[in-house]
Amino acid sequence: MTMVNDWVNGLWIHGWIQRCRESRRLVLVIVAIALLLDNMLLTIVVPIIPEFLYDINHPEAPLKGRPLITTTTTTTTTKEPCSELRKKFNLDVNDTLYASTTSTYENFTDYPKVNDADKHKFLVEETVSVGMLFASKAFVQLIANPFVGPLTHKIGYSIPMFCGFIIMFLSTIIFAFGRSYSVLFIARSLQGIGSSCSSVSGMGMLAERYPDDKERGNAMGIALGGLALGVLIGPPFGGIMYEFVGKSAPFLVLAVIALGDGLLQLLMLQPSVTHQESDPPSLKALIMDPYIMIAAGAIIFANLGIAMLEPSLPIWMMDTMGAERWQQGVSFLPASVSYLIGTNLFGPLGHRMGRWLAGLLGLIIIGICLMCIPLATSMNHLLIPNAGLGFAIGMVDSSMMPELGYLVDIRHSAVYGSVYAIGDVAFCLGYAIGPALSGTLIKSIGFAWMLFGIAMLDFIYAPLLFSLKNPPTKEEKKSLITGDHSSVRYVSYQNEEEDE
Repeated sequence: MTMVNDWVNGLWIHGWIQRCRESRRLVLVIVAIALLLDNMLLTIVVPIIPEFLYDINHPEAPLKGRPLITTTTTTTTTKEPCSELRKKFNLDVNDTLYASTTSTYENFTDYPKVNDADKHKFLVEETVSVGMLFASKAFVQLIANPFVGPLTHKIGYSIPMFCGFIIMFLSTIIFAFGRSYSVLFIARSLQGIGSSCSSVSGMGMLAERYPDDKERGNAMGIALGGLALGVLIGPPFGGIMYEFVGKSAPFLVLAVIALGDGLLQLLMLQPSVTHQESDPPSLKALIMDPYIMIAAGAIIFANLGIAMLEPSLPIWMMDTMGAERWQQGVSFLPASVSYLIGTNLFGPLGHRMGRWLAGLLGLIIIGICLMCIPLATSMNHLLIPNAGLGFAIGMVDSSMMPELGYLVDIRHSAVYGSVYAIGDVAFCLGYAIGPALSGTLIKSIGFAWMLFGIAMLDFIYAPLLFSLKNPPTKEEKKSLITGDHSSVRYVSYQNEEEDE
C-alpha cells in the first residue's frame, strides 16, 4: 500500500511540474524575475559608486571627512617588591605577585577638510569616469545583442536565458569584492553580456508564448513591471545598505536571490535546444524597416534623459544640496514607483488608445519633467519631476516593446529574437550615450543645459510616432513595390474583430 501511495504521489508531483512547465504565467514570472534582478544590479551601484570612487581616489580627504582613529596600547608590568634583592641571595621569588596592566588610548585625528571649490572641481571631474563606468554595460550589451538575437533563432530562448543568469551572478560577485576602478569596470561590462542574453531571450519568449497582440501587451507590461521593480528597489536598497552595512552587502544579497532564480529556470524551463518552425526575418531586413526604427528610436529618446541622470544626479545633489548617501538613492524612488505604475497601466491601455499616442504623449511629458529637475533646490523639489519622468518612460516602454512584436507579425514573420535584439539595442543606446556624454556635457554646458537639450530632442522626435498609427502590412508593402493593389488587405491597428 505504501508503494502505491508513493507511486501516486510521484505521478501527481510529476504532473504538477509538467503543468508548471507548460504554463505561460510561470514563464512570465521567470522573465519578470530575471529583469528585476538585472535592473537591481544596474541601479544598486548608482548611490554607491560615485562616493566609493571618490574615497579611493582621495584617501587623504574622503567626502564625509570622517575622523581617523589611531589606537595606542601601553602595557605596564609590576613585579614583587624586593624581587631583585631576593634573587641576589638565592631566595624564592613568588611569580604570582607579578602584575601586568594594559592601557589603551584612542587618538582622533580629523582628515583635512576640502573646501567647496575643490570639492566641486573633484566631483565634476569624477562625473566623466563614473559615466564611462555606467555606460560600459550598455556598450558591451550593444555589441552582444546582434549575436544573441540570431542565436535564439537557432537554439531557442531557454539556453541564452540561463546563460544570462550565470553571467549576471558572476558580475554580482565581482562587484561585491571589487576595490578598484578597473575591477568594477570589468564587472559592469560583464553584466552587459548577461543582460543581453536575459532581455532578448525573455522578451522573445513572451512574444512567442502570447501570440495575441492584446495579451502580449499585457504580459510585456507585467514583465516590464519586474524591470521597474528592480529600478525601484535598487537605488534605495544600495544606498541604505552601503551607508549602514558596507559596500559588499547589497551585492551579496542580490547574488543569493539570483541563485534562486537560476534554480527556478533550471527546474521549470529545462534549458535545451529548440528550433523555430518558420523562417526568421534577417536582421538587415528589420533594421531597414522604417516603422521598426521609429519605435526603437522612441525607446532611445525616452531612456536617454534618465540614463544621463543616473551618474550625474547623485553628484549634482552632493554638490548643490550636500545630500547623504541614502538621499542620493532615495531620489530615484519616485521615478521607479511611477515607472512601475506606468508600465502596468499602459500595457493594456496602450492597446486601447493606440500605442503610437501613448508613446507620443510619453515623450512630451519626459521633456517637460527633464526641464523641471535643474530648478530643484532641495530633495523635496525633485519628487514631482522624477515621478512624472518615471511614469512617462513607463508609457513609452510598455507601448513600444509590444509594438515591435506587432510590427514583426504584420510586416515580416512571427520570429522575435532579432526584433527584440533591436529593441534592447535601442534601450542600451540610451544608457550608453547618456552616461558617456553626461560628464563631458556637464563640464562644457552645465547640468541644467544638458537636460534642456535632451528635452528639446524629445519634443522634436515625438511627432514621428504619428506614422505608427496605421502601419502597412506585408501585402501593402508588396503592392507598393509591384504596383498591384488588387491583393491589398488593409488591417486596422485597432481592428474591432481582433478586440472581440
